[in-house]
Amino acid sequence: MKIAYDAKRAFLNNSGLGNYARTLIKSVNQYYPSNKYTLFTTRKEENDFYKFIAEQKNIFIQQPQSFIDKKLQSRWRSFEITELLNNQEIDLYHGLSNELPINIKKFKGKKIVTIHDLIFLRHPQLYSFLDCKIYNKKFRAACEIADVIIAISEETKSDIEKYYSIPENKIKVIYQSCDELFYKRPTEANISEVIIKHQLPETFLLYVGTIEERKNLLILIKSLTYTKDIPLVIVGKRKKYFKKVMDYIHQHKLENRIFFLENVSNSDLPIIFRLATVFILPSLLEGFGIPIIEALISKTPVITTKGGCFPEAGGPHSIYVNPNDEKELAENINYLINSESTRKTIAEKGFAYAEKFHPKNISSQLISLYNS
Repeated sequence: MKIAYDAKRAFLNNSGLGNYARTLIKSVNQYYPSNKYTLFTTRKEENDFYKFIAEQKNIFIQQPQSFIDKKLQSRWRSFEITELLNNQEIDLYHGLSNELPINIKKFKGKKIVTIHDLIFLRHPQLYSFLDCKIYNKKFRAACEIADVIIAISEETKSDIEKYYSIPENKIKVIYQSCDELFYKRPTEANISEVIIKHQLPETFLLYVGTIEERKNLLILIKSLTYTKDIPLVIVGKRKKYFKKVMDYIHQHKLENRIFFLENVSNSDLPIIFRLATVFILPSLLEGFGIPIIEALISKTPVITTKGGCFPEAGGPHSIYVNPNDEKELAENINYLINSESTRKTIAEKGFAYAEKFHPKNISSQLISLYNS
């Protein structure tokens, strides 16, 4: 089968949609190498993902070639990809990040789009007016024209039905996975290297995610005033919300307890997850919450948010709290810190639950859908 992907974010985004695209492409190629895969991207960077792709004989990169296409990359993605799909006799095109080319109706093969979330419709106050309009137009068009929609959670599936009136039988829930590096046991030398490189404390709480309003890091910072004197390690891209977080840290003199890590490589992150005592994601809204899966696979107990999509990712053995109550969060942090046996039980059961998200299982579901 000839399968093509919108791979722009696989090459150019370091988190979120980029992680989803990279993990999906790598896993379907690993477990189904007889297919031919074409990756459409406006440009590529000489990163680890590109190096991996360059070593594969059945994966091809397609970029703009003409002068005008290189200059008008958005136009190329919107209008020129479809003709290339037909010329190359591609069987199936999968838009991995909520959109499809504008003229994809002319494509002779099958069309799939992955929708990650419709948070901008449920909570438009978190986005600019223009962003909401653009996202809504792109996402709705992709849902209406796709042969099948992949939702990354039951929560997202429900939103697609509600906001776009898409029939249920057109939507398939296929969860995300995470990089296979999380499944590999690191050597003691690797672990020591990461500890020294990032100056990690012996025990620590961990937060991984973009530092923005909806991720709600501030509630975790506030909870530290009610917890034991355990450090918090934070890994994530900083947005405007970072200033609000730092203002609170300075006002409450928490600088000595909080470590912001920068330039964390894909190979270092799984080790940091393994070393953490507890992982905490107090996010208000997510499409799925992939760091939760990364923590479970790392056998690190998870505290996250009640309701929404979070129980889908965290399973029955993670701890769920009100994301607006720092005292409740602190109580559960203290509970886990004080009980090694509870942490071990939660970690083992969480790891067993997370096996369902293994790249082999997810890629099997994808290929089964493609074949159908």
